[in-house]
Amino acid sequence: MKQDNIILNKSYLFALRVVKLFRYLSNEKKEYHLSKQLIRSGTSIGANVEEAMGGSSRNDFKAKLDIAHKEARETRFWLKLIRDSSILEPKAANSMIEDCEEIIRILATILKTLKQV
Repeated sequence: MKQDNIILNKSYLFALRVVKLFRYLSNEKKEYHLSKQLIRSGTSIGANVEEAMGGSSRNDFKAKLDIAHKEARETRFWLKLIRDSSILEPKAANSMIEDCEEIIRILATILKTLKQV
Protein backbone atom coordinates (compact mmCIF):
# COMPACT_ATOMS: atom_id res chain seq x y z
CA MET A 1 0.00 0.00 0.00
CA LYS A 2 1.26 3.49 -0.84
CA GLN A 3 2.60 5.49 2.08
CA ASP A 4 2.02 8.95 0.60
CA ASN A 5 -1.70 9.41 1.32
CA ILE A 6 -2.27 9.39 5.06
CA ILE A 7 -6.07 9.59 5.07
CA LEU A 8 -6.41 6.90 2.40
CA ASN A 9 -4.09 4.56 4.31
CA LYS A 10 -5.56 5.24 7.76
CA SER A 11 -9.16 4.87 6.58
CA TYR A 12 -8.33 1.58 4.86
CA LEU A 13 -6.52 0.16 7.89
CA PHE A 14 -9.37 1.34 10.11
CA ALA A 15 -11.87 -0.44 7.84
CA LEU A 16 -9.87 -3.65 8.26
CA ARG A 17 -10.07 -3.27 12.04
CA VAL A 18 -13.82 -2.67 11.78
CA VAL A 19 -14.26 -5.86 9.74
CA LYS A 20 -12.33 -7.86 12.35
CA LEU A 21 -14.35 -6.28 15.16
CA PHE A 22 -17.58 -7.05 13.31
CA ARG A 23 -16.59 -10.71 13.05
CA TYR A 24 -15.72 -10.81 16.75
CA LEU A 25 -18.96 -9.12 17.81
CA SER A 26 -21.06 -11.36 15.58
CA ASN A 27 -19.32 -14.67 16.25
CA GLU A 28 -18.17 -14.35 19.85
CA LYS A 29 -20.58 -11.87 21.42
CA LYS A 30 -23.60 -12.80 19.31
CA GLU A 31 -24.29 -9.09 18.83
CA TYR A 32 -25.85 -8.43 15.46
CA HIS A 33 -27.67 -5.09 15.33
CA LEU A 34 -25.01 -2.66 16.55
CA SER A 35 -22.24 -4.55 14.78
CA LYS A 36 -24.09 -4.21 11.47
CA GLN A 37 -24.42 -0.47 12.00
CA LEU A 38 -20.73 -0.29 12.84
CA ILE A 39 -19.55 -2.18 9.76
CA ARG A 40 -21.71 -0.05 7.47
CA SER A 41 -20.43 3.27 8.74
CA GLY A 42 -16.89 2.13 9.57
CA THR A 43 -16.14 0.75 6.13
CA SER A 44 -17.95 3.61 4.41
CA ILE A 45 -15.29 6.03 5.62
CA GLY A 46 -12.56 4.45 3.52
CA ALA A 47 -14.87 3.81 0.57
CA ASN A 48 -15.78 7.50 0.41
CA VAL A 49 -12.16 8.59 0.78
CA GLU A 50 -11.26 6.25 -2.09
CA GLU A 51 -14.10 7.70 -4.19
CA ALA A 52 -12.93 11.22 -3.37
CA MET A 53 -9.48 10.42 -4.77
CA GLY A 54 -11.13 9.64 -8.09
CA GLY A 55 -13.50 12.60 -7.95
CA SER A 56 -14.39 14.22 -11.23
CA SER A 57 -14.22 17.75 -9.80
CA ARG A 58 -13.19 19.70 -6.73
CA ASN A 59 -16.81 19.77 -5.58
CA ASP A 60 -17.10 16.00 -6.03
CA PHE A 61 -13.87 15.52 -4.05
CA LYS A 62 -15.14 17.72 -1.21
CA ALA A 63 -18.58 16.09 -1.18
CA LYS A 64 -17.12 12.58 -0.81
CA LEU A 65 -14.77 13.71 1.97
CA ASP A 66 -17.69 15.39 3.70
CA ILE A 67 -19.60 12.09 3.62
CA ALA A 68 -16.52 10.26 4.95
CA HIS A 69 -16.34 12.78 7.82
CA LYS A 70 -20.00 12.22 8.70
CA GLU A 71 -19.56 8.44 8.53
CA ALA A 72 -16.55 8.69 10.84
CA ARG A 73 -18.59 10.62 13.38
CA GLU A 74 -21.36 8.02 13.15
CA THR A 75 -18.81 5.25 13.60
CA ARG A 76 -17.50 6.95 16.74
CA PHE A 77 -21.07 6.98 18.08
CA TRP A 78 -21.52 3.22 17.51
CA LEU A 79 -18.15 2.44 19.07
CA LYS A 80 -18.98 4.47 22.17
CA LEU A 81 -22.37 2.80 22.43
CA ILE A 82 -20.83 -0.65 22.10
CA ARG A 83 -18.27 0.24 24.78
CA ASP A 84 -20.70 1.91 27.19
CA SER A 85 -23.22 -0.92 26.94
CA SER A 86 -20.44 -3.35 27.99
CA ILE A 87 -20.57 -5.33 24.75
CA LEU A 88 -16.87 -4.69 24.17
CA GLU A 89 -14.21 -4.21 26.81
CA PRO A 90 -13.19 -0.54 27.22
CA LYS A 91 -9.53 -1.05 26.27
CA ALA A 92 -10.40 -2.50 22.84
CA ALA A 93 -13.19 -0.01 22.23
CA ASN A 94 -11.05 2.97 23.26
CA SER A 95 -8.32 1.94 20.84
CA MET A 96 -10.85 1.91 18.00
CA ILE A 97 -12.35 5.21 19.16
CA GLU A 98 -8.91 6.86 19.24
CA ASP A 99 -8.22 5.72 15.67
CA CYS A 100 -11.62 6.96 14.59
CA GLU A 101 -11.07 10.34 16.24
CA GLU A 102 -7.74 10.69 14.45
CA ILE A 103 -9.50 10.09 11.13
CA ILE A 104 -12.17 12.64 12.09
CA ARG A 105 -9.47 15.24 12.84
CA ILE A 106 -7.63 14.58 9.57
CA LEU A 107 -10.83 14.81 7.52
CA ALA A 108 -11.90 17.98 9.36
CA THR A 109 -8.53 19.57 8.60
CA ILE A 110 -8.73 18.65 4.91
CA LEU A 111 -12.28 19.99 4.66
CA LYS A 112 -11.31 23.21 6.44
CA THR A 113 -8.40 23.69 4.04
CA LEU A 114 -10.68 23.10 1.05
CA LYS A 115 -13.04 25.82 2.29
CA GLN A 116 -10.19 28.31 2.59
CA VAL A 117 -8.89 27.79 -0.95
